[in-house]
Amino acid sequence: MNQEIAAYNDYLEFEERQICDFLAVFIYRQLPDVESKIWHRHPVWFLDGNPIVGYSKLKNGIRLMFWSGASFNEEDLKLGSGKFKDASILYTSITQINSMDLERWIEKSKDIQWDYKNIVKRKGVLERLK
Repeated sequence: MNQEIAAYNDYLEFEERQICDFLAVFIYRQLPDVESKIWHRHPVWFLDGNPIVGYSKLKNGIRLMFWSGASFNEEDLKLGSGKFKDASILYTSITQINSMDLERWIEKSKDIQWDYKNIVKRKGVLERLK
């Protein structure tokens, strides 16, 4: 596991750390050869420099976010603000994580991507990559 991500998880309370450790290990198994790092203070995984999945601690739980998740057509993923194509799910307990859903969403994150890598260059306009 990326040492920065491990340190991020270690800083969390017990229940939050359990959720984040599970998510990190699961994501690493599904995306073994992709870049991962702390980006904007949160663990994020990238394909060819494009962010696809990450998680963050919120006041009311751990949010797992997929940058292109609004295009996944997944009922359990809550759409973001509408300006971007993100969608997420909030976990307050490790028992809420459905591994089958998580595996499917990670697969979709590889196949369905919007170009966040060049969003600044395009002045906030997203284009579909895949």
